[in-house]
Amino acid sequence: ELVMRTLSRLFKHLFTTGLASRRAFPNATLQDIQTVIAEGERQHRAEVRMIIEPSLSAQAVLSGMSSRERACELFSDYRIWDTEENCGVLVYINLADHQVEIVADRGVGRVIAAKDWTAICNSMTRGFAHGDFHDGVLAALRQLNTLLQQHYPDDGSRQNQLSDRPLML
Repeated sequence: ELVMRTLSRLFKHLFTTGLASRRAFPNATLQDIQTVIAEGERQHRAEVRMIIEPSLSAQAVLSGMSSRERACELFSDYRIWDTEENCGVLVYINLADHQVEIVADRGVGRVIAAKDWTAICNSMTRGFAHGDFHDGVLAALRQLNTLLQQHYPDDGSRQNQLSDRPLML
């Protein structure tokens, strides 16, 4: 059973290529994502970074790496934790696993409940399940911005510390 699940997951990752990412997230969608992130960051103090990855390496899949573990690794690798108020938020999308993960730094993580992050992830994956990547991701980002504005409002001291442009790996 475990071997079959691992092989099935491995094939999904081997056959989900960068082309799948570009189809799901064409340049116009990436630009709209950047715009929504920037608009939100004018209303709250958090720093939102989105990373989209078509698939994991075969080695990562065979070692059992989860999307959550990968998101935490990228949170560190891209120094999303390295913000003035510990306010970095990573939205990670793994297309092969059909997973969305949010990793929040401790400043933001203290004020927002895990169930709220989960609701945003679920909102995004519901849109993805219907092939609606553009509207699904934008609606979830707006939901995220509203949540951050309620719990981490702008106080006028904010400087943009992380790129608003989504990163396609």
